[in-house]
Amino acid sequence: RRGKLQRESDFMASVDSSWISWGVGVFILKPLKWTLSSVLGDSKIPEEEEVLIYVELLQEKAEEVYRLYQNSALSSHPVVALSELRSLCAGLCPDERTFYLLLLQLQKEKRVTILEQNGEKIVKFARGLHAKVSPMNDVDIGVYQLMQSEQLLSQKVESLSQEAEKCKEDARSACKAGKKQLALRCLKAKRRTERRIAELHSKLDAVQGILDRIYASQTDQMVFNAYQAGVGALKLSMRDVTVERAENLVDQIQELCDTQDEVAQTLAGVGVNGLEMDSEELEKELDSLLQDSSKDSLDLPPVPQKVPSAPMSDAELEAELEQLSVSAG
Repeated sequence: RRGKLQRESDFMASVDSSWISWGVGVFILKPLKWTLSSVLGDSKIPEEEEVLIYVELLQEKAEEVYRLYQNSALSSHPVVALSELRSLCAGLCPDERTFYLLLLQLQKEKRVTILEQNGEKIVKFARGLHAKVSPMNDVDIGVYQLMQSEQLLSQKVESLSQEAEKCKEDARSACKAGKKQLALRCLKAKRRTERRIAELHSKLDAVQGILDRIYASQTDQMVFNAYQAGVGALKLSMRDVTVERAENLVDQIQELCDTQDEVAQTLAGVGVNGLEMDSEELEKELDSLLQDSSKDSLDLPPVPQKVPSAPMSDAELEAELEQLSVSAG
């Protein structure tokens, strides 16, 4: 009666969503049941108990999901895969039905938007606690694809690094067993693997560089929009201000200041009860104060004499790295 409970079907209908149909359970079974009931008749379809939603609890849980995302490593990018988000929210959402309902609530609040790209669902979050999410655009899709490429390259580099380490261990074992040719083949395989790792590192650096440029362009766009808004506000604030009016106002202020100075000098020229002080005595007192202050020396630290060392060259860095590797071995 107080309106704190809402039917699940009514809640789903209140959300302007185009991705409800790809859900699980109620998001597929209910439309199927509605279709069968229209074809076979209501009497042939078993009635299902209506699920009720406690709206306030749903809002609280949706806020927890949003804050969990903001405090996680996934928040470095506005776009995240639905599977990764599901794994992140496994502690808050015991089943997929609850997870989808919370996403619907966040979408209703305009804090997330969902898009299916190449058979995979991706989620875009709003930047900021009180911001509204913008529609998914080509830049977001491109950033997501670059992120996926970066992740795949990193996994490939990790796998090849383990393979190179295995070749190294195999070469050591073969050498101990007296199998020199086998040890040489293992070392050659290790060299080939290391070359592939170097190539992948170059590609990974290129992908990361593109991502950095995209983020920098987005920051520049944000600053540009802020400048544009500032110019509009400045125009409105200066709408009634002209140079002629400003000059007239300054002249009036100067005239009033001159009149005030004349009045102050006139009033100051009147001596009351002999309170006028001799200017020579004031100058002598000022000289004595200056002499006392000059005697107090400041205890400053000595000037450093050490010349800053020149930056290390690449050869020196490699030598130091080799020493570290030897010591670690």
